[in-house]
Amino acid sequence: MTSSPLPDRAPAILVLEDGRTFRGVSFGARGETFGEAVFSTGMSGYQETLTDPSYHRQVVVATAPHIGNTGWNDEDNESRRIWVAGYVVRDLSRMRSNWRSNRCLDDVLRSQGVVGIAEVDTRALTRHLRERGAMRVGISTQELDPAKLLEKVLAQPKMKGANLIPDVTITQPVTVAAQGERKFSVAAIDLGVKDNSPASMAERGMEVRVLPADTTFVQLQELQPDGVFFSNGPGDPDTADAQVALLKEVLDAHIPFFGICLGNQLFGRALGFGTYKLKYGHRGINLPVMDLTTNKVEITAQNHGFAVDAPLDTGTQTRWGIARVSHVCLNDQVVEGLELRDPAGKLVGFSVQYHPEASAGPHEAAYLFDRFAVMMGGEA
Repeated sequence: MTSSPLPDRAPAILVLEDGRTFRGVSFGARGETFGEAVFSTGMSGYQETLTDPSYHRQVVVATAPHIGNTGWNDEDNESRRIWVAGYVVRDLSRMRSNWRSNRCLDDVLRSQGVVGIAEVDTRALTRHLRERGAMRVGISTQELDPAKLLEKVLAQPKMKGANLIPDVTITQPVTVAAQGERKFSVAAIDLGVKDNSPASMAERGMEVRVLPADTTFVQLQELQPDGVFFSNGPGDPDTADAQVALLKEVLDAHIPFFGICLGNQLFGRALGFGTYKLKYGHRGINLPVMDLTTNKVEITAQNHGFAVDAPLDTGTQTRWGIARVSHVCLNDQVVEGLELRDPAGKLVGFSVQYHPEASAGPHEAAYLFDRFAVMMGGEA
């Protein structure tokens, strides 16, 4: 059932790079925006999605049909701002109903200059992206001629080859204090980190120094960390040569390593594996992953458009020891985790493609932060 038009809304159009066009009405900021069209299957957690730096330069299509009913609050942001290039929904809620909400989604998008479009057939749009793959897109309330907007879409850069880490990383180090007794010190390289990653480590007694992405190994060594963490982030992992070089120096120095999402892809590159772009990626909070070290299946939160190309059934010799795939997606057999063991069989580094900090989303993989602590303690 289609809702009646939202009051005082300007007409808007969405045009994909293959020419497919959808019409709707504007919400949030008016104007034009461009990015890569992707879809997220989460039924909840749109605030966390919109503030995830991994979505930088992407236009997110919500597959859940009703968005905005829980409003916006001051506790659930995953970073300092909204990062999506645009937001596409079917039915935008006309009212918010949550005890923590203090403003509505529409107002927040408008205040941050984010263009949205509502009353779109998001089911048809999602099916199109599944069949044709993620692609460039434009949303406009200014240019309502699809052919003219398409010309602008085709002039936009593609996600393949995009180095977006400098856009999202911090410029100065930030310290997140350990909760309770300080047990470990972690140097976290910010590639687009979500706030809940250092918070999850702090809960386990880790003092986390969040560092800019251009941190050198000499600067990192001065902190004498017990472990190094590489965060999630946007863009093509093949462009992050400096961070891969840093990670190799970390492994040469025998410092325990843990990576999430983009951190997993860069770990794969450091170990000698390639990366590739997925057709439409994994984005949502309900993807099944098997931990091959325990044979347990976890329901996970994910947001990535690139993946590691590594053999699923055999280990690979590296100069630091044997690397192997530790987690796999049960939907499509995409690599979801890696581990590195030294010649004595001791775990010295591991990573996952999904988000164990999971906000919003399941918390079944939170044990990975405990595994990091065990590794830093020399017990893994």
